[in-house]
Amino acid sequence: MHDQLTANDIKQMQEELDHRRIVLRPQLLEEVKTARAFGDLSENFEYKAAKREKNQNESRIRYLENMIRTAHVVSDASGADEVGLFDKVTVWFEEDEEEDVFQIVTTVKADALENRITPVSPVGKALMGHKVGDTVTVTAQNGYSYPLTIRAIEKGTDDGSISINSY
Repeated sequence: MHDQLTANDIKQMQEELDHRRIVLRPQLLEEVKTARAFGDLSENFEYKAAKREKNQNESRIRYLENMIRTAHVVSDASGADEVGLFDKVTVWFEEDEEEDVFQIVTTVKADALENRITPVSPVGKALMGHKVGDTVTVTAQNGYSYPLTIRAIEKGTDDGSISINSY
């Protein structure tokens, strides 16, 4: 499955990738060489820490390369009165009599703790394309479903203010 990313997501990922390749990689290799010169590798914490950091950087480089290579580029454009990517949506949970705000974002910017959800999540899927006043049904796992009413839509754009998730 391909991740749906905006052109700005790919730009941010490419910038991070370039930084990791050009700046971090040489620094980390030098740190490994320096720590290796300290002697006995079996008890050399500095060497093990430097190797771990170098390996984490290489892993992140592979992850970013794969995400960029396999991405499906999507537009964040939507109708002026419809829920779309990067919009903040105020919803009413009828069962709980509570209001909450969600922002619809791409997969590399999602964070459930910050109420940033993707269009493929159950809530995101139910909200996408709907308008203020619409009541939608969210279908979760095991067939459980519940209604949400859209109370407000604050249009948003991919301005780069939300960082790419680390993993």
